[in-house]
Amino acid sequence: QVQLRESGGGLVQAGGSLRLSCETSGISFEEYSMAWFRQVPGKERELIVATSWQATDTPYYIESVKGRFTASRDNAKNTEFLQMNDLKPEDTAVYFCAARDGFFILTDRYDYWGQGTQVTVSP
Repeated sequence: QVQLRESGGGLVQAGGSLRLSCETSGISFEEYSMAWFRQVPGKERELIVATSWQATDTPYYIESVKGRFTASRDNAKNTEFLQMNDLKPEDTAVYFCAARDGFFILTDRYDYWGQGTQVTVSP
């Protein structure tokens, strides 16, 4: 059974930092590309970061998080991380991790999804 479990969300003041984790099980993590999406009520889910299973591939970041968010992975722990610095109120959303066998894509057609974790940034 495949499971993706996010953690690390919470309430933080603007300018603060959070580190999200996405612990996976049931997949060959080293062969999967990972992505982070976020969603606010009434809006579509938005891809913000995508990383390849190949360490040499350049990750994808949407413009609004470049220089502030950094994705990384620990294959030994089957876990993907998202370090979020200089958080802004507009980053408030539910954050989801997703996994895809093979190369990452820039749509939401990922194979597996976590349940999401709430990130709230106060002004």
